[in-house]
Amino acid sequence: MHPWLVRLEQAGRGDGVNRVQFQHGLVIGKFYPPHLGHLYLMRTAAHHCRQVTVAVLGASVESISIADRVAWLRECLVDLPHVCVVGALDDIPIDYHDPAIWDAHVAIMRAAVDESAAAGIAVDAVFTSENYGGELARHFGAASVCLDPQRALHPVSGTAVRTDLATHWWQLPAPVRAGLAMRVTVVGAESTGTTTLARDLATALQTRGGAWAATRWVAEYGREYSQNLMALARARDPAARPQDVHWQADDFTLIAMEQTRRENAAAREGGPVLVCDTDALATRIWHERYRGLRHQGVEAIAAAMPPRQLYLLTDHADVPFEDDGLRDGETLRPWMTQRFVDVLAMQPVPWLRLSGSRELRLAKALTAVDTAWQRHAGFALPLEQRAIA
Repeated sequence: MHPWLVRLEQAGRGDGVNRVQFQHGLVIGKFYPPHLGHLYLMRTAAHHCRQVTVAVLGASVESISIADRVAWLRECLVDLPHVCVVGALDDIPIDYHDPAIWDAHVAIMRAAVDESAAAGIAVDAVFTSENYGGELARHFGAASVCLDPQRALHPVSGTAVRTDLATHWWQLPAPVRAGLAMRVTVVGAESTGTTTLARDLATALQTRGGAWAATRWVAEYGREYSQNLMALARARDPAARPQDVHWQADDFTLIAMEQTRRENAAAREGGPVLVCDTDALATRIWHERYRGLRHQGVEAIAAAMPPRQLYLLTDHADVPFEDDGLRDGETLRPWMTQRFVDVLAMQPVPWLRLSGSRELRLAKALTAVDTAWQRHAGFALPLEQRAIA
């Protein structure tokens, strides 16, 4: 038995009460997306069962993959090793009055349970917050445990989240927020206003209040790295210039990895939109700029990044070059801008090239972000709502 359960049972025997009263609890749902109410259900089941199976039953029409939902919940429940999260495709329509449909759904659930760590242990408790809990428990020959059916403890539902993601943002666990945050990346050549736009955009979104007040922006790690290399060079030679720093391929791998790590950390804690001042895709282009060739390692990191929803390219036009002691590529700005255009045009994420004044760029960026948000926050209808529509 896991040490946590041993301690729990010992504590229970101490006052004559054993709170672990079921062998195998089952929690089922779409979890589209998972929210804090779902976690309350799962953690309560974990407190009272020796083993728990959480079955994520997704449909092919839904716009969040079953794999993502399973991964998010596993991360949320990583401290509970006796809880096993499994996923299964369930494209059978919903009809609570049709015994054949009930049997078909239950067959999928049983197959999912057979894939869990508790396979072979009969389900003796079904935990739900829904009216169908009693009938579902009957099919398993198990006890029905109905928790918070009025949603008083956690006033949230999957339907509410899908209807207004931003309003219910803080009802989502951190891994789900990281997965659903809309990532807007600002890219551009040297001294084209990328950092200025990223900061302005985050500030403008924060003023909207609510969950938007927590909008984060992720600074460009490559600049910090450049400052470090420049400091090291000047430790050897106080007269060292930016062009005296010799960039190695591994430098860009480290930059891409750390940029992605910081971005993912910020996405867990911030609001519905995360503003990124560059990313691993841009690092790929910076490698070309300094090394004159492509880098498969950096490209692999870029390919594995969480999806972007919008790229904003700052044009070198209208922005005078500012030599801040780290920059040395004024004459390369047109080439880099065109290289960004070429790369962005070949990938599937929407992008916008921004020129003009600082105020005009921000206004255009905000319009693009709002358009992207409407697209990003629009969930596909689940099966039962499609039947009604």
